[in-house]
Amino acid sequence: MGAFTNHLIHETSPYLLQHARNPVNWYPWGDPAINKAIREDKPILVSIGYAACHWCHVMEKESFEDEETAAIMNAHFINIKIDREERPDLDHLYMNAVQTMTGSGGWPLNVFLTPSRKPFYGGTYFPPSPVADRPSWKQVLQAVADAFRNKRKDIESQAENLSGHLVQSNAFGLSKPSGNENLTSEHFDTIFEHIMATADTINGGFGKAPKFPQTCTIQFLLRHFYYTRNEKALNQARLSLDKMIYGGITDQLGGGFARYATDNRWQIPHFEKMLYDNALMVITLGEAFQLTQNTLYADTIHHTMDFVERELMSEEGGFFSALDADSEGEEGKYYMWDKEQIESVLGEDAALFCAYYDVAGNGDPHILNVPIPPEEFAAQHNLEPEALAAILHTCRSRLIKARDKRIPPQTDDKILLSWNALMNIACSKAYAATGKERYKKLALTNMKFLLDKFSDPGTGSWFHTYKNGVSRHPAFLDDYAFLVQALIHLQEISGNQDYLLTSKRIVELIIDNFSEEETGLFFYTHCNQQDIILRTKEIYDGATPSGNAVMAWNLHYLSVIFKQADWKRRALQICASLQTITVKYPTSFGMWASVMYDSFYGLNEIAVVGSHYKEEVFTIITRYLPNKVIQSAPENNPAFPLLTERHVKGKTYAYLCRNYTCLLPVQTGGELLQLIDQERKR
Repeated sequence: MGAFTNHLIHETSPYLLQHARNPVNWYPWGDPAINKAIREDKPILVSIGYAACHWCHVMEKESFEDEETAAIMNAHFINIKIDREERPDLDHLYMNAVQTMTGSGGWPLNVFLTPSRKPFYGGTYFPPSPVADRPSWKQVLQAVADAFRNKRKDIESQAENLSGHLVQSNAFGLSKPSGNENLTSEHFDTIFEHIMATADTINGGFGKAPKFPQTCTIQFLLRHFYYTRNEKALNQARLSLDKMIYGGITDQLGGGFARYATDNRWQIPHFEKMLYDNALMVITLGEAFQLTQNTLYADTIHHTMDFVERELMSEEGGFFSALDADSEGEEGKYYMWDKEQIESVLGEDAALFCAYYDVAGNGDPHILNVPIPPEEFAAQHNLEPEALAAILHTCRSRLIKARDKRIPPQTDDKILLSWNALMNIACSKAYAATGKERYKKLALTNMKFLLDKFSDPGTGSWFHTYKNGVSRHPAFLDDYAFLVQALIHLQEISGNQDYLLTSKRIVELIIDNFSEEETGLFFYTHCNQQDIILRTKEIYDGATPSGNAVMAWNLHYLSVIFKQADWKRRALQICASLQTITVKYPTSFGMWASVMYDSFYGLNEIAVVGSHYKEEVFTIITRYLPNKVIQSAPENNPAFPLLTERHVKGKTYAYLCRNYTCLLPVQTGGELLQLIDQERKR
């Protein structure tokens, strides 16, 4: 393959570089490729994927490395490769188009555009030879090229109709607030009922395979239990977490979660490990541990954070994006074991280890999982739980050393602002839940890196991706929204109010450049971005929470911090516009449901001021309190209403307020928590 070099050779994305020596004359997305398509009047083929994508690798080997196939592509199309993680805006737009045309989507995403960038045909993976009702990639290429030559008017008409549909679908799910959208407890009961209608009450999770973690839905269930004491909500949340933790979706040796399971029992993962999944799992596990004090959740936080620090952290303090699903050309090979391999490493301990991790002696490679909870397993084998844990720890350590000698999956080492912000939130949540100081230090180190590398001092704007000292691509709504939320949580655990001032500046930038005036929602792209045919509004929770939902949470929180009543009104307005669809389809709008819950019950405004503020704040943040705003400082700070005229010399006081009206102050965080409990019972 060394004989070929295309226009991707100067890119930084690992995914694009994987294709830089294909015989296909790939271009990155940009003016050179688009202008060439206009000049030569050729259709554009856009192929979208990501570095950890198994089927992307398969199609590359089968088709994009094949010279005969490449010759067809080069003769008839302007070929553009896109890393979906670098350009999620383009991925969202063209994925929506393909889903509209075919009823399904996925990666690799292959979509054909007119020279004016409007989609007219597309699909996902195409095999090199016809299979069942799926045509071969060559057949698709030849059919599209023929249609573009001989049925141009039909192509243009189809592209126009599809583009019009995309514009209309951009408003799907929104309803104009009428002023009668008052939330009631019955709304949240209905949301819970709709979630449970899809819940797998045997294996945990929601729906059928493929099963994704759906952490936003689990977080809503934790809130529902907190506010209503409905045990069914907590049981489903715990069942879902427990089944994932013990299942094959968890790397039982090295820690970390795979992207999803291909079966209903969480046993067979799609082996790629994404930064955002692990961040969202740590966030959710942190809340679950605060609420239940179940040590399984704290242990899993530590296991997951160890993995992230060891395998996804750069020397500069950023977090890499992902680990590939494949190694040595085979999905999951790095992670699987057969009994003979385990026996060769563990010797006499192998029998117990294999029994615990469900490894049979049939010679086939196995995915480690835990079919029986450790307490039951220990009792069955006449072991104390502590003794079993010690044996398993030693065995895992020995097997990890053996696994380290294997060829590991490749690392997608680009660093994304949005996913790093989620991981920063996870670090803050992990510290709040477990008290491990290293997680707080990790959050502080990572935030310094983000503020240094992703901001553009000249324009005040931000970048989306960073690699090898270069920041690229204008930031998207998710980048800004998640960063604001990360700054808020980091302020809570550190007491550094500068993070809030930075978050305020970013929110003002978002309002100025991303707002849709008619709805109050936010577009996914900056108003100055010109290389897309449509500015979309992303309202669903996808692999990550909806940026608009996170912005609603941010605006509500910061409206208290800075006494910005218009920000609160806007947060409530956009929640009202999504209320109907959230109640109807909560598993797609889990973040919205949680934001609405916190708004319904109102925010506990907490201020801790005095020389011992750090100790008292720590007591408070270890408790599960979803609807709180918390600030702390050694003395008054007139820049913030909650920190104004609070300091009493020689004392540390904690204040519980609503709408800046406070109860009598108390001297400890524990006493403040008692006040919150008393208020909840009224």
